[in-house]
Amino acid sequence: MDVTVTLLSSLIIFSISSTGNGLSSNYYDQTCPDAESIVTNAVKKAMMKDQTVPAALLRMHFHDCFIRGCDASVLINSVGQNSAEKDGPPNVSLHAFYVIDNAKQELESKCPGVVSCADILALSARDAVVLSGGPTWDVPKGRKDGRTSMASETRQLPAPTFNIAQLQQSFSQRGLSMEDLVALSGGHTLGFSHCSSFENRIHNFNSTNDVDPSMHPSFASSLKSICPIHNKVKNAGTTMDPSSTTFDNTYYKLILQEKGLFSSDQALLTSPKTKDLVSKFASSQEAFSKAFVNSMIKMSSITGGQEVRKDCRVVN
Repeated sequence: MDVTVTLLSSLIIFSISSTGNGLSSNYYDQTCPDAESIVTNAVKKAMMKDQTVPAALLRMHFHDCFIRGCDASVLINSVGQNSAEKDGPPNVSLHAFYVIDNAKQELESKCPGVVSCADILALSARDAVVLSGGPTWDVPKGRKDGRTSMASETRQLPAPTFNIAQLQQSFSQRGLSMEDLVALSGGHTLGFSHCSSFENRIHNFNSTNDVDPSMHPSFASSLKSICPIHNKVKNAGTTMDPSSTTFDNTYYKLILQEKGLFSSDQALLTSPKTKDLVSKFASSQEAFSKAFVNSMIKMSSITGGQEVRKDCRVVN
C-alpha cells in the first residue's frame, strides 16, 4: 500500500485519505462555510505582530501528528498529576498556542461545536506555509480531537540528534516514506533553534573529534561563538536557515554545503536515496514544493481523536 501511495499523485493520495479516514476537502461547506477564512485571519493577525508564528504553528502540527495522530493532543493543558504533551521535553519550546485559541473562539461564536481543534491546527500549518511564501494546498478536514495527552509519549518524537536509520524508523512507523522524511524536514526552512538541539555537534562530539566532521568548519566556528561550552545566555540559538521567515529550498542547499544545523538534517546525506532527494530539492524549488504538499497531506491525514473540543486546551 505505502509503495503505491508514494508513487501516486497528490490527487490520488488525497482521495485515498478522504475515503480511508473520513476526511474531505469540503467537510465544513454546509456546517461552517467560513471556517478556513476565520483560521487564516487569526494566523495573519498573529503573524503581523510576531514573525516567528508560522514556524511555531508548523512545528506544533508536526509534533501533534507524530503522537497519537493529528488529534490536537498537543494543545491540552496539564491537569493535576497528569503532565500533558506540551510539557514534555521536546515541546517546552512550542509557542503560539494563543493563535489556535483565537481562531477557536471565533469559530465557536459562528458555528459552535463544529470545527475541531485538530482541523484548526492543520489549517493553521498550511496557512503558515502559504503566508511565508510557500505553496498552498487543499487541507482534508474532519479530524476529531483526542482525549489523552501525556508528556511521557513525547519521547516518540524524532530527535535532532537522530541518524538516518532512526529517522527512517520513526517515519515508517507512521506510514511515512523516505521521500516524506526528506520533504517534511524542509519545514526547517522556517524558524529558530536553541543551542541544546545542536550542541552535540560542536562540543565533545566524540572521543576523536570535538566538532562533528560532517559540519563545515566555518559554520562550526560561528555556532561555537553563539553557543559556548558553558553557555549562560538563556535563549541562545540561531535561525534554522538565513531566510528563516521565508519558505524556500535554502535548507537543502545548506545541507549540501555541510551547513545543516541538526545531526538529523545532515544525516539526510548519509543514504543514497535521501541524498538524491536533497540534491533534487536543492536544485528545484518546484520539486520541493510539490513533494512537501504531498507529504503534508499524507502526514496530516494520520487521524486519532474522538470528539470536537469546545476549548482546545481542555477535553470536553
